[in-house]
Amino acid sequence: MLADAGLVFTVQTSDVDEAALKTPGADPAELACRLAEAKALAVSASMPGAWVIGGDQTLAFDGGLISKARSLDEARQRLSQMRGRSHTLHSGAALVRDGAVVWSGVETATMVMRDISDPFLDTYLATEGEALLACVGAYRLEGLGAQLFDRVDGDYFTVLGLPLWSLLAALRRAGAIAS
Repeated sequence: MLADAGLVFTVQTSDVDEAALKTPGADPAELACRLAEAKALAVSASMPGAWVIGGDQTLAFDGGLISKARSLDEARQRLSQMRGRSHTLHSGAALVRDGAVVWSGVETATMVMRDISDPFLDTYLATEGEALLACVGAYRLEGLGAQLFDRVDGDYFTVLGLPLWSLLAALRRAGAIAS
C-alpha cells in the first residue's frame, strides 16, 4: 500500500511482545492503536531521525478479540464460526520520530460475511493455504477472499490493515512527504 502510494521506505520488524499488551477486556480499537505505537517506538529507538510507521490490526467478533489462526484447521473453524455473521476490524497506525509519537490513529470496518458453503470454504482454504495464517481474520479480501463477504462497511485500506488516508495526511502535516 505504501509503495503504491509513492512512499519510499524500508521494512524493519519490531520485537514487541504483543501478548503482553493484550490485556483482558482491552478495547479492540484502542489495542490496535497501542500495538502500532509500541511497534513504531521500538523501531524508532534504533533509527534516530527517521520517520517510523507502525501498524497493527485487531478483530472483534462475538464479544471477544480474535488472534491469528495457528493452523489451517483453526482457520477453518474460525471462518465457519463467522459465516453469516459480522465482525469488526480495527486498523491502527502510528507515526514516530526520535522516540516520540507524532500521530496515531485507528479506523474501523465492519465485515459482513455471507453464509459460505463448506465446499467453498474448502476451495478457499486450499487456494489461499498458509498465507491465511498471517491474517487476523484468516482471510484476505484480495482475490478469492472477496467472495467471502456480502458487505463491507468501511475503507478498503482499513480492511487491508492500515488507515492509509489518515496516515498520509499525518505524513503531510509532519512534513515527511510533499503536500
